[in-house]
Amino acid sequence: MHALTGKVAIITGASSGIGRATALLFAREGAAVVVGARREAELDELVAEIRRAGGAAVRVAGDVRDEAFAQALVEQATEHFGGLDVAFNNAGTLGTMGSTLSLSSASWQDAIATNLTGAFLGAKHQIPALLKRGGGSVIFTSTVVGHTTAFSGVAAYAASKSGLIGLTQALAVEFGPQAVRVNALVPGGTDTPMAREMNGTPESRAHVEGLHALQRLARPEELAQSALYLASDASSFTTGTAMRVDGGISIHRN
Repeated sequence: MHALTGKVAIITGASSGIGRATALLFAREGAAVVVGARREAELDELVAEIRRAGGAAVRVAGDVRDEAFAQALVEQATEHFGGLDVAFNNAGTLGTMGSTLSLSSASWQDAIATNLTGAFLGAKHQIPALLKRGGGSVIFTSTVVGHTTAFSGVAAYAASKSGLIGLTQALAVEFGPQAVRVNALVPGGTDTPMAREMNGTPESRAHVEGLHALQRLARPEELAQSALYLASDASSFTTGTAMRVDGGISIHRN
């Protein structure tokens, strides 16, 4: 038996990077998946790939800043697959980079809306569906940036992503008695389009790699494996955590 046999999972930010890798892994591990992102063509390709491999998947195109999108994802999970057991709120944005003093209010609000409010809206609609199944797992994608590590020029990203850890803890306490587990995945540097946007030159990539104890970036598939742990019954006594999957960047000081 696979780790997620009989489970239904929502994955946002599924068109690339960690979200795409996780959708493929969850499907291979037996889950029926509802994948969400803004880019329809990429979602269609992902769904086709999962179905060709014998998995079950549907897609919903939309923006996590829109509450109707959060509702639609849950509705698709219920209508197509009968309910919801796992929600991986992974969608995020790097936002506007640069000096905090030159950051516009609109740019600040956009990062908060996508990274933090979008995750809140997702959980707001996912948790009632999880409760109908007797519990389940909610996962957020945070980051070491603003939590254990800091970089200049990404204040809105750091603040919005670290806010997810507080949301994780609050929801874990509120819904733990009803068997809903809530955890945050805290990646280090990962080789995704967003990371390449932040570190777009060979020199900057080499610098970031060197900050990690493992002296490299993660592959999205490695983060997907950690999301699988948090989604599965293997983590049945794990809730309210900020789980570092960071290659040692949080402790490396050489």
